[in-house]
Amino acid sequence: MKALAALLALCGFGQAAAAPADTPAPSQFRRGVNIIGYDPIWKDPAKARFQEKHFAEIRRGGFDFVRVNLFAFEHMDARNRLDPKWLERLDWVVREAGEAGLGVILDEHDFDACAKDLPACKVKLPAFWRQVAPRYRRAPASVAFELLNEPYGPLDADTWNAMSAELLGIVRATNPTRTVIIGPTQWNNFGQLKTLNLPEADRNILVTFHYYEPFRFTHQGASWAGDMKDVKGVQWSEEGRLQARRDFATVAAWAKANRRPVLLGEFGAYDMSGTPIDQRIAYTRAIREEAEAAGIPWAYWQFDSNFLAWDMKKDGWVEPIRAALIGE
Repeated sequence: MKALAALLALCGFGQAAAAPADTPAPSQFRRGVNIIGYDPIWKDPAKARFQEKHFAEIRRGGFDFVRVNLFAFEHMDARNRLDPKWLERLDWVVREAGEAGLGVILDEHDFDACAKDLPACKVKLPAFWRQVAPRYRRAPASVAFELLNEPYGPLDADTWNAMSAELLGIVRATNPTRTVIIGPTQWNNFGQLKTLNLPEADRNILVTFHYYEPFRFTHQGASWAGDMKDVKGVQWSEEGRLQARRDFATVAAWAKANRRPVLLGEFGAYDMSGTPIDQRIAYTRAIREEAEAAGIPWAYWQFDSNFLAWDMKKDGWVEPIRAALIGE
């Protein structure tokens, strides 16, 4: 295994999209993809679907960063110490992504665990950042920290503002200028951007939101999404594009008014719903185009598993989806 020091010598990668209010996102975060949240790699690397070669494939595919979805709580012991083997695997991810020329977002993804047991979350989430932030304090600017994916439920606006301030303080103790990503409550709903309370003096914050509208199209057939399991046959339409244009204009206006860069951290359409591929292609291209037209960088959900852009069985891109994302 190559020394972690090799990573620390790296610089940022990629070019920034034109951003709202002349407040661009960091240049290494322009076109990204979410990776390995649901991969066996974290529990048994021998069974991993994601391999070292995939970092280079992502870079060659036209992407400049990865958002690494971390379910760290299940890798903590009774004293909330992270498993050393899990941390070594995370080192590998950060290092290999950097060596492939990719920016990295470390996204703590235990949103459901936090919604189900807020008291435990208030202990575990700070414990996570107390261990991870100093570990990567010398990492290049192309590594960013996302405090928590999609806070919801008991993590209402007031609760989340207080908790994110605590977490930001933990990170800033060892990473005073690191890009930190924070999104609003209600699953990073753009309509809740106005509820975010961010420290005015800290300008190294990248504000994220997620976008899966129209939900009946993007999540039709999804067993975990409320009553969507039996929904099918919903078509993508031009109205969906126009709605995205209006919604992204709202985000851009908020970004300009608040002088904050923004990131569309997730969007995608469920690929196991029976939705025709041409419908998913049209949706993917439209959302990407509208986001970029509004000056908003993005990360597609997701590389593997479902909503997929890469087919592990065929060992290659779902090429029409990749092309829709990259603009080919």
